Amino acid sequence: MVNITLPDGSIRQFEHSVSVADVAASIGTGLAKSTLAGKVDDRLVDASFVIERDAALAIVTEKSPEALDILRHSTAHLLAQAVQRLFPGAQVTIGPVIDNGFYYDFAYERPFTPEDLPAIEAEMHKIVKEALPLARSVKSRDEAVAFFKGIGEAYKAEIIESIPADQELSLYSQGEFTDLCRGPHVPGTDKLRAFKLMKVAGAYWRGDHNNQMLSRIYGTAWINDKDLKAYLTQLEEAEKRDHRKIAKAQDLFHLQEEGPGLVFWHPKGWSIWQVVEQYMRGVYRATGYGEVRCPQILDVDLWKKSGHWDNYKDNMFFTESEKRTYAVKPMNCPGHVQVFNQGLHSYRDLPIRYGEFGACHRNEPSGALHGILRVRGFTQDDGHIFCTEGQIESEVRAFHEQALRVYSDFGFSDIQIKIALRPDSRLGDDATWDKAEAALRDALRASGVEWQELPGEGAFYGPKIEYHLKDAIGRTWQLGTMQVDFMMPGRLGAEYVDEHSQRRHPVMLHRAIVGSMERFIGILIEHHAGQFPAWLAPVQAVVMNITDAQGDAAEEIRKTLANQGFRVISDLRNEKIGYKIREHTLQRVPYLLVIGDREKDNGTLSVRTRGGEDLGSMAVDDFIARLRAEGVA
Repeated sequence: MVNITLPDGSIRQFEHSVSVADVAASIGTGLAKSTLAGKVDDRLVDASFVIERDAALAIVTEKSPEALDILRHSTAHLLAQAVQRLFPGAQVTIGPVIDNGFYYDFAYERPFTPEDLPAIEAEMHKIVKEALPLARSVKSRDEAVAFFKGIGEAYKAEIIESIPADQELSLYSQGEFTDLCRGPHVPGTDKLRAFKLMKVAGAYWRGDHNNQMLSRIYGTAWINDKDLKAYLTQLEEAEKRDHRKIAKAQDLFHLQEEGPGLVFWHPKGWSIWQVVEQYMRGVYRATGYGEVRCPQILDVDLWKKSGHWDNYKDNMFFTESEKRTYAVKPMNCPGHVQVFNQGLHSYRDLPIRYGEFGACHRNEPSGALHGILRVRGFTQDDGHIFCTEGQIESEVRAFHEQALRVYSDFGFSDIQIKIALRPDSRLGDDATWDKAEAALRDALRASGVEWQELPGEGAFYGPKIEYHLKDAIGRTWQLGTMQVDFMMPGRLGAEYVDEHSQRRHPVMLHRAIVGSMERFIGILIEHHAGQFPAWLAPVQAVVMNITDAQGDAAEEIRKTLANQGFRVISDLRNEKIGYKIREHTLQRVPYLLVIGDREKDNGTLSVRTRGGEDLGSMAVDDFIARLRAEGVA
C-alpha cells in the first residue's frame, strides 16, 4: 500500500506503486489533462515518475510557480529538435533556461542568422502538433558517452566525459531527438504552445575564446499566448526606453572602446548623478551615518584576510608598485573596517554607521557589459553598520523603512523582498550562517514583511535581504541589499569592549539602497522614459523668447531662477517659437517658459509643460513656488 499525501492534507491510498500522472487522474480528468510534472517530497519530477513508497505529492500545473521553468526547459529541447530536422549535422551543446526564456548553442557548418529563425519556429510548431511524448531513460556515464558519439554528438559526449564515472545520467527523448538532461520535462510537446525565437548570437564553446565559435539561438516561452504577447509588448516598450538611446538623445553620457565598462559622464548626465548623490547624502545625515572616504587600491594581504582573495579574486583588478601587489577595490567593506579599527570602541558607542559613495571596479566579462546597467567601474551608496547581535533587528528594520522611503521618492511603489541564503562557496560554519539567516528573517517578520527565499544566492560572507523593484513597464530590478556578516570583523581584527569588559567582534551589516549609482541612473532613465520628474531632471526649465526684443528679459528670468538653485537654461536663438518648443519637448524638459512682449511688460511667464499642457501666465515667484513644491530632496 502506498499512501500519497496531497497539499491539502488529504491522503490517497494505492495498492501498488503509482505514477504522478496516475495520481492526478485519480483526482479528476481536468487535473490529469493539465498536469505538467510533480513535486514528490519537494523534489521536482516528471509526470511519469513512479512513486514506490509513502510520499507527499504536489501536482505541478500551469498555475504552479515551477511551471514556467519546466515549460521553458522543454521548449529549449523543442528548438534543438527543430534545428536538427532542418539542418542535419547540427550538433547540440547546452540549452539552459534564462530570465524570460532559454537559449541553445549549436555547432554547424555555418553560423545561423536571423533569417533562419522563422523556418525553425515554424518547425517547432509542427512538432507541437505532433504531440510527441517525452520519455526519460537512464544510462551510465560510459553508456551515455558511447550513445552520443554514436549519433555524432561530439560536444555532448565531451560534456558527459567530464562527469564522474559512477554517476547515472538521465536522457530525454521525443521522437527522433534525444538529449542529456536532468529534467523534469512536460509529458508531451503538445504542452508547449506560447513561444517565440528572439535572436541569434555567437558564443564560444564553454566560454573559452580559444574554442570553436557556436551559434546561440535565444527564445522566450510563456504559459499562454496572452502572457507571450504581454512580454513582446514589454520588449517593444523597453526598446523605446533604452537608456543608451535616451542618453544619446539627451546628451547624458557615453561609452567607448578605450574604456570598456567605464562611463564618460556629460554635464547633463552628471547633473542627474549629483541630484541622486546629494539626495542619498541627505539620507546618510538623517539616519546617523558618518560619511567616510577610503583608498582605491589596497595591498592584496588585506584582501586575503578579508576573504576576497579566495572567493572573489577572478573578479578583481590588480596593479603593482615597488614589488608590492595591490588590488583595486571591488567592494568598500574592508576599508570601512580599517576606519572602525582606529581606536578601541565601547559597546556604548555601538551602533557605528559609516557611509561612502565608494568607487569600485570589478573585472566583469566583456560579454556581460550592458550600457551603464552592467559596468566595470561603478560607485555605490555603500554603508556599513558595526553593532552588537542584539542591535541587528532594530538596525535592519530602520534600514527597511529608509529603503522604502527612498524608492517611493524616486517613483517606485511595487517592491518585492527576498532573502539570499548561503552559497556553496562561503566563509564560516553552518551554525554561524543559521544565526545570520535567522537574524534577517526575524527583522523582516518584525517589520510585517512577506519575503521569498533564494537558496544559494547569498554573498560568500553572509546572507542578504534584496529589494526587487518593478518599473513602469513591469520589469523587475534588484537594487538595495542588507547583509549580515559575522565573518569579516573577526578576520580583520575589529573589536569592541562589551559590558563585562571583554573584547568581542562586532556584527557588520553591509547595506546599500540604490546600489551602483550608474545602474540606478540607467534604471531611472528607462523607468521614466527620460521624462524625469522636475526635481530630478538635468534641465528643469528652459526660458525662450519670441523675438530679440525679449532676449534681455528672458535672460534675466533665467538668472533669477538659477540664483534660486534651479537648473535652467535659456534659448535666445532667432528661431520660431514653435520650433524651440518642439525641440525642448523632445529633450523632455519639464517646463517650457515663453517670454513675449506681454510677459516682458507684465513681468510674467507663459508656462507650458513637456506634455503640452498650457498653464497660462504665471508670476516668476509663483513659478518658483511651483518648482519648490515638486522638490523631494
